[in-house]
Amino acid sequence: MEPTDSPLTTHVLDTASGLPARGLCLRLSWLEDHSQQWMELRTSYTDPDGRCPGLLMPDQMKAGTYKLTFDTEGYWRKRGQESFYPYVEVVFTITSDAQKFHVPLLLSPWSYTTYRGS
Repeated sequence: MEPTDSPLTTHVLDTASGLPARGLCLRLSWLEDHSQQWMELRTSYTDPDGRCPGLLMPDQMKAGTYKLTFDTEGYWRKRGQESFYPYVEVVFTITSDAQKFHVPLLLSPWSYTTYRGS
């Protein structure tokens, strides 16, 4: 699938080095309406540009609550760096399956920032 085809993407930047966060493991989950339990949809890794395109196929997108879990401890450990946050969870709501969603993460060993991108 081409990245432009995916309705949900993410991009992780390592602000300590000023470079993309290559090889960071992440999981996408969806909150089931009735059971209120998280269902894992996909596990993936960021590419050399820190991007993880194609998290969902267009026909998989539906309104609901989603969660991206980033394994920040594993990422920093591979670089010989201690970190404060073992993981980062970004929970967000998709109200329209007709829109595209981009969830960037700016990451350092001691802080993180996220926002809804375009």
